[in-house]
Amino acid sequence: MKKKLIPNTIFHLFTITFGLFMMYPIIWTLISSLKPESEIFKQAASLIPSSFQWHNYPDGWKGFGGTSFGTFFLNSFIISSLSMIGAMFTSSLVSFGFARLKFPFQKPLFACLMVTMMLPVQVTMIPQYILFHNLGWINTFLPLIVPQFIGGNAFFVFLMMQFIRSIPKELDEAAFIDGCSTYRTFWKIILPICKPALITVSIFSFIWTWDDFLGPLIYLNQPSKFTISLGLRMFSDPSSFTNWGNLFAMSTLSLLPLFIMFIIFQRYIVDGIATQGLK
Repeated sequence: MKKKLIPNTIFHLFTITFGLFMMYPIIWTLISSLKPESEIFKQAASLIPSSFQWHNYPDGWKGFGGTSFGTFFLNSFIISSLSMIGAMFTSSLVSFGFARLKFPFQKPLFACLMVTMMLPVQVTMIPQYILFHNLGWINTFLPLIVPQFIGGNAFFVFLMMQFIRSIPKELDEAAFIDGCSTYRTFWKIILPICKPALITVSIFSFIWTWDDFLGPLIYLNQPSKFTISLGLRMFSDPSSFTNWGNLFAMSTLSLLPLFIMFIIFQRYIVDGIATQGLK
C-alpha cells in the first residue's frame, strides 16, 4: 500500500502543478478584470489587486453605441446553437451512410470528404464569400449557420463514422427482420446508441463556433449582429485608448458558458472520442 502511495502522490502533485500552469492565463485574466487600469501591465504589481474594480463588469456590459454585450451574447448563442444542431444532424446522417450503406463511388467520395480536412480555411474563404454575396446573405447569420446543415464538418463525420462502425451489424439485421426500414433503423437503433459521440460533436461544434472570429468578421458588418468575439475586439483600439479592465471583464464572462457546458458533459467527451463500442 505504501509503495503505491508515493507514486500516486507524486503523480497528483505533478498533475496539479501542470494544471495550474495551464490555468494561469485564465486566472490572470480573471484577476486583471478586477484590477485598476494602471496595475494591469505593471511589472512590479502583485497578482492580487490593490483595490477591486467591480465596476468593470457593468461598464463593459454596456457595450458600444447603444449595443450592449447582452446582444453580442444572444447573437453568439443563436449562431452556436443552430450550428451545433446542424453539425449533429448532418454528421450523424452522413456518417451512417458511409458506415452502413453501399452506393456508387462511396470510397472516392469519402476520400474527397477527408481531403477537405487538410484544406486551410483561407483556400475556401474567397469562393465562399463570393457565393454568399451572390445569394445576398452578407450581414446575416446564414453564412455562419447554413453550411453546418448542408455539409457539416469532415472531422465530425469521421468521428461519428468510427463510432457507428463499432456497433455490431447484427442490430441492423435484427431491425430489418422486424420490419424496420433503413431510415427507421437509423433513427430508432443507431442514433440512440451514438449518444456519447453526438454529445462530443455538440460540445466541439458549440465551442468552435462560439470562439470563431474570422467567420463573423468576414460576413457581419452591423454592430447589432456582432458576436462576442467581434464585441471584444471593439474594446481594443491601437490608435487611441484600450479599456483593458472592461475587455478582461467581458472576456471572463464569455468563458462561462463554455466552462458550464464542458463541466456538465465532460464525461461524454471521453466516451465519444474513445469510441469503444457497446457495453
